[in-house]
Amino acid sequence: MNTLSVVTTIDPSKGEPIERIPRADRAHIDAALSAAHDRFTAWRISSADERAEIFARIAGTLRAQKEQLARTAVREMGKPLTQALAEVEKCAACCDYFAAHTGRMLADVPIESSAQQSYAAFRPLGVVLAIMPWNFPYWQVFRAAVPALMAGNTMLLKHAENTTRCALEIERIFKESGAPDGLFATLVIGHDDANALIADERVIGATLTGSERAGVAIASAAGSQLKKVVLELGGSDAFIVLADADLDATAKRAVQGRFQNNGQSCIAAKRFIVEDAVYDDFVERFIRFAAAQKVGNPMDASTELGPVARADLMSALHEQVQGTLDQGATPLLGGRPLDEPGNFYPATIVGDVRPGMRMFDEETFGPAAAVVRANDAREAVALANRSSYGLGCSIHTKDLEKAQVLARDVEAGMVFVNSIVASDPRLPFGGVKRSGHGRELSFFGIHEFTNVQTVSIG
Repeated sequence: MNTLSVVTTIDPSKGEPIERIPRADRAHIDAALSAAHDRFTAWRISSADERAEIFARIAGTLRAQKEQLARTAVREMGKPLTQALAEVEKCAACCDYFAAHTGRMLADVPIESSAQQSYAAFRPLGVVLAIMPWNFPYWQVFRAAVPALMAGNTMLLKHAENTTRCALEIERIFKESGAPDGLFATLVIGHDDANALIADERVIGATLTGSERAGVAIASAAGSQLKKVVLELGGSDAFIVLADADLDATAKRAVQGRFQNNGQSCIAAKRFIVEDAVYDDFVERFIRFAAAQKVGNPMDASTELGPVARADLMSALHEQVQGTLDQGATPLLGGRPLDEPGNFYPATIVGDVRPGMRMFDEETFGPAAAVVRANDAREAVALANRSSYGLGCSIHTKDLEKAQVLARDVEAGMVFVNSIVASDPRLPFGGVKRSGHGRELSFFGIHEFTNVQTVSIG
């Protein structure tokens, strides 16, 4: 078989191939697109209750097959098994939430005007192309798909190549749960085929979670066709520690916020900005708790930190760490790959990081944290904003009123107080600046791929 016509997935904990999966040919792509376009005709007029019934079944299938699905994710991208199990459960909970609340969220909104009656209605648009990453191979897809499909659209998925089996498992879950043909399909395709789909008149828009570079490419392709995009891109989230914070609790949250999912999350805390008065005390705790994590086989239920998903990503992370140290930062913990098979990089903490250094200016995607000094709370917020990204931010303090005042000045799509930044089906998810635009999840996310139609009756 021609190597260009297959995708080979790699086990990041061993560096060994898992399987070779054929790419979709032109006929398969066109058949899937035609099916999605045809299904939209009936799906768009189905009731919220009919859609909810299908997604309730999908939630049940996810839970029944949670162990199998989680192990597939671990094999392909290396996250610890306990976290993979939680990811599948979160997808099921998302299905449950939108099944229960879509009717209310899509209800007509009465608006007073000079007409006898006027209101805004939410009409679905058509076939949405989803381009999704590998780091949360199930959740990223369900986070985009469930609101869009419950709104009455249909969807085609182009997933990251290294999690191709996870992508095919999602399609299988839809089919086994009784979803109608054409509602959702996975296509094993490359960038050229994705661009061709965006150009096809049957596709009405695209939703992407990925890198800034990918976002620019997809936005350009969609923009040339005057099509809607939702972009959830990179992040360099600030984790602000004020002088009055509970340092033990905050340091434990810092470890979770930076190192969960092997540090590979767009909303992971990456720049730890600490008031100078408690800098040393916080750093001591942060190092101690981070070093205590068990690194090893991600299939072991006791493992807390597994391998980086790909060898090239581990190399890029190491270059960022070494580059930052060469610029004058202080090594505090870790700092080089483990000398064993697989892409294992230990928990790494670099102190005295300043603007202009690589780990301050760039997104670090892996288990490495940059700690930054701030004179006071206002400077901490200014440092948090000194980034081209604006996805999330967390503020840690006992003064909740002060935290809410500071939050007004944070240039990010999400601000969490005394907790790590997280996605929740009930809350809008998305960023500003070069972290993208548009929102996923919640009342706001379900309307992204709808026509907000004004109806006025005179």
